[in-house]
Order: sequence, then C-alpha cells, then structure tokens
Amino acid sequence: MKKITKYIRKYWYVYVIAIVCMIVSISLDMLSPQITKRIIDDVIVGQDKSQLTKLLTAILIIGVGRSIFGYIKELSFDLVSSKIACDIRRNLFRHIQTLSVHFFDKQNTGELMSHVKDDVDKLWNALGFVGMLVIEVVFHISIVLYCMISLSPKLTIIPIIAMPIVACIAFLMEKKLGVVYEQISEENAELNTVAQENLAGVRTVKAFAREKFEIKKFLSHNKRYYDLHMKQSKIFVKYNPYFQLITKLLPITVIIFGGVMVINGEISLGTLGAFTEYSNNIIWPMEMLAWLSNELASAFASNKRVKKILQETPSIEEKESPIVLGQVKGDIEFNHVSYSHGEKEILKDISFKLGHGKTIGIMGATGAGKTSIINLLQRFYDVEQGTIKLDGVDVKDLSLHELRKNISLVMQDVFLFSDTVTENIKLGKRCSITEEEILQSVSNAQARDFIERMESQYDTIIGERGVGLSGGQKQRISIARALAKKTPILVLDDSTSALDMETEHLIQKSLNDLKNVSKIIIAHRISAVRNADEIIILEEGTIAERGTHEELLSSEGLYYKTYLAQYGEYINDNSLAM
Repeated sequence: MKKITKYIRKYWYVYVIAIVCMIVSISLDMLSPQITKRIIDDVIVGQDKSQLTKLLTAILIIGVGRSIFGYIKELSFDLVSSKIACDIRRNLFRHIQTLSVHFFDKQNTGELMSHVKDDVDKLWNALGFVGMLVIEVVFHISIVLYCMISLSPKLTIIPIIAMPIVACIAFLMEKKLGVVYEQISEENAELNTVAQENLAGVRTVKAFAREKFEIKKFLSHNKRYYDLHMKQSKIFVKYNPYFQLITKLLPITVIIFGGVMVINGEISLGTLGAFTEYSNNIIWPMEMLAWLSNELASAFASNKRVKKILQETPSIEEKESPIVLGQVKGDIEFNHVSYSHGEKEILKDISFKLGHGKTIGIMGATGAGKTSIINLLQRFYDVEQGTIKLDGVDVKDLSLHELRKNISLVMQDVFLFSDTVTENIKLGKRCSITEEEILQSVSNAQARDFIERMESQYDTIIGERGVGLSGGQKQRISIARALAKKTPILVLDDSTSALDMETEHLIQKSLNDLKNVSKIIIAHRISAVRNADEIIILEEGTIAERGTHEELLSSEGLYYKTYLAQYGEYINDNSLAM
C-alpha cells in the first residue's frame, strides 16, 4: 500500500487549488486592518468623510471575496481528504484480505475493525479539516507577521517573543498526548473486541447466565477507556491555561506599548488600531496550536497502527508464474505430509490418494487432525514435510485462486452472511449461478421445504451469522451453497452433525449421485462415510486404520469400536452391516 505522501501527490492539483484559495482568502482578510487604519487616520482624525463610502465598500468586497475563496478552500480539502480516506480504507481492507490465516489466528476482530474504521477516520481528519487548519495557521501567521513588520517592526517584537513560547508549550503537550493516544487506541480496540464478542455470542452468554460477568468485564475496559480519556483531558487542561494567558496578554501588551509610541509620535493612531487588529488576528492560530497538536498526535498514532498492519505479509505466497491447470479433474494425493502448529505436532506422515470422482471418508476423535487436512489442501497453511498434489501438480505451484475456486467447502463452523438466502447460496459463483441451479442445489441439500415456508422465501434476509435459523437449517444452506458452486472437489467437514438421521440419509443419497466429483467427507458418524471408497481413521495426527467400511469392520479396530458405540443395539440388523 502507498505511503500517505503518495496519496497526497496523486491529488496534488486539488491541494494546490485549495491552498491558492486559502492564500487569497487570508490575504483579503489581512486587508481589513489596512482599511481600519485609513478610516482612523483619514476619516476620523483627518476628517476626510469622502473616503468613508469607498472604504466601507472595500470592506464589503473583502468580506464577499473571503467567503467565496474560503468556501472553495474548504470544499476542496473536504473533497480530497474524503477521496484519500476512501482509497486508504479500500487498500487497507484489500491488504487484510490478502493476508494468510496465520495473521487472523493472532488478531481479534475488534482490533481489525478499529484499524479499518477509527484509525482511517483519524487520517481522514488529518488530511482534511485538521490539515487545512495546520497549513492555514502557517500562512496566516506568516502574512500577519509581514503586515505587522510593515506597520511597526518595533511592536512586532512582542508577538515574535510570544510565539516561540506558545510553540514550546504545544510541543511538550503533543509529546505527552502522543503516548496517551496510543493507549487510547489500543483500549478502543479491546473495548470493540469485548463488545463484538458479547453481541455475537449473546445466546451463549444468556445460556450460561454470564450476563453479570460479561457486564463486569465490559465495564472494566470501559473504565480503563474513561481513565485514559481523563488522562488526556488532564494533560490538555494543564497546558491550555498557558495558551489562554499568552493570547490574552498579547493584545493588551501591544496596546500599552503602542499607546506609548503614539504619544511619542512614533506611529499614528490608525497604525496602532491596525496593529491591534493584527495582534487579535494572530491569537486564534496560537490558540489552535494546542488543539491541532492534540489532533495531529492522534493522527500520527493511527498512522503508526495502520502502517503496522500494512507491514504484515502473507505467510502463504504463490509463485510469480504459477502453473495453470485449466480443467481440473480432482485427483488429490497426500504424500508423507506432516504439519505442526507452533510446537504442537498436528499431522505426521499422512499419505493417501483420492482418484477423480472417488470419495474418501476421514474419521477420528476431536483434535485428531481431520480439519487440518482440509486446511492444508486449500493452503490456509503450508505443509512442513511432504507434498500435496492436485492432478499431479504440487498445490504450492498453483495459484491460490485456481486451487480454491475448484474446491467447494462446507465448513464445520457454518458462516452465513447477513444477506438473502439466494445471495448466500450464490456466494461461490455469484455472477454465473442460475435460478434453476439454486433450486437444484437447495433440493439436493434438503433445504427447499423450510426455505419456501419462510415469508419472503429465497429473498429472506438471514440474520448475522445465520441468527434465527436452527443449526440444521444453517448446515443445509451451507451444503446448498457448496453444491451450487459445482466444482470438481467437494469437501464436507462434519457438515451434517446437526441433522436428523433421515435428512442426513437423503443428503448422502444426493451426494452419492454426484458424478465426476471427488469428495472428502469428514465426520463423526459412520453413516456419513460408510459408502466412501476408502475410510481413514486418524489418531493423534497419524493414520491408525484405513480401508472400506467392510474391511474396517472385519479388522475390529477403532472403526469397529465406533460402529458398536453408534449402532450396537442394531448389530443384528443386516442392512446396516452391508
């Protein structure tokens, strides 16, 4: 992603227009004290009333011109800052999407949301309104000082002494605020995370009567957030009186010393009036230094956090010139694959082949490594030893897009988007899936009945993560989504665990009817894998048993024990043994 300066260079012409309008607006504003000088010296003191009409007309023209150029200035800054913020947010989100699963394993959702929303908003503010004021303060002070020197170099010494003092105070305040803003942003991310987790898991919280505990946890973060803001306010309150004192003393000091100079005949009364107006004019930039330091410190802290995300690189990368398979058949081969997560060994020396159009079933206890096989196949993670091949080509030599677009996955943890039923089903190939294909996939997933009983049927908006649907309904929509994608490889990771036996049987029948589709079925139920061409039993990351349903039953090992546990009371039913 580009640096901030590159975004600014992209829209340099808008900033030039805005700054030119700003200079014109400020210059017009600086003419007002000169007219005040002439009104005092020529009209009031000199009694030349003929000049009054022209001078008042000039004040009116200056006011109108200043308003027009000021409007263009603010519009330009708002326009360009909005465009840059939009670009930054878009590119940041795109960058996050390119990162591997490893990154999301160590990041929480609330923190990422804080970066994408709050931190980019701070940059938006810095590049727009705050940035405009910073530039305006610089030009305003420069032009005011020039005008002051032209009127009275001697009196100009007073604001020149005051300004470095104000700048030093602002620098000290900004330095302390920068540390606090970093802490505020981190706590904001924590607060977002706690709120997001509790709102997303509200049913779990209520089911375990954890409301009081979760409220207490939220309040502790809220209190910390409050304390940090109070710390920020105390720093601001501590230094702000110094700004107020200096800015209030400045015009008074100018009037006192200027009055002496008028009495001594060094300057005219009109010059003192104009100079006093300039001294009042220089007060607001000096007062703004504190607030601008405050906002800039916040923006710098946000930019630091955004850059930290942008420095992250994908741990899973594809080759510069990946092999393009074109038409994927679906032949899969695991060859002596081993994988560890941290210091924990997940899979060890896993080897199997899944021919085109065949089905393999994978069973094992929780934590045996079943899902890890799917994660490695899709390159969410990379193997440490061994190879995984698709149609004879190492998956590391393929593009991630081609690899993943040819696999339909029904995940163990079903995720549905807050959208219509139709849009959730079309997710895999949104632009090419027809209405007939949707209906066919829904029928094969045994989801048609309950969907068509809904008030809006296929246009029904599914709540966040499928809230409002039962576990079985969510699984059936997820299966329909995978079937509608029509890929040569279908992976089902414990995808029928929430279904009754009859519905599961009907779905298994539909799956068995799929031709030219290689299927990997991960399950705890024997009924889900019994018709597979080969069944693998995993135990502590290794293949403990393998074979067909009949072969595994006859060996009377782990698979046989699982069979007895699930169907022991029907052991004499010959139809189950076939």
